[in-house]
Amino acid sequence: MPITNQQIAEHPFLQGMYRDSYYPDHVVDQGRAVLLRLCERIEAEQPADLSALYTLTHAATEEFNLLEAEFDAAGSEIETVAREYIAEEFWFLATAYGFKDADIEELIATRDW
Repeated sequence: MPITNQQIAEHPFLQGMYRDSYYPDHVVDQGRAVLLRLCERIEAEQPADLSALYTLTHAATEEFNLLEAEFDAAGSEIETVAREYIAEEFWFLATAYGFKDADIEELIATRDW
């Protein structure tokens, strides 16, 4: 399903991680895919309120939790800098979809990283 939100479609997700050789591109690609799937779900399900949005973002955060093993296997990890990059992306997409009151910590409340 193609992304219809132009702001999202043009956004270079996780660019800071791609620019840093500490994060392997093939694993960052998986994180980018998680974010794009989240966008597709938001567009398909059109959450009516923050609670519904948080349900979707928590599921995506769980996918990032699973990526920790991929980062570890590649000699990397989701550490402080990566956490900030990922959290900022969740906040960006929430606001791009009109949820300007979204709490960044609540968006990723189920994180293990």
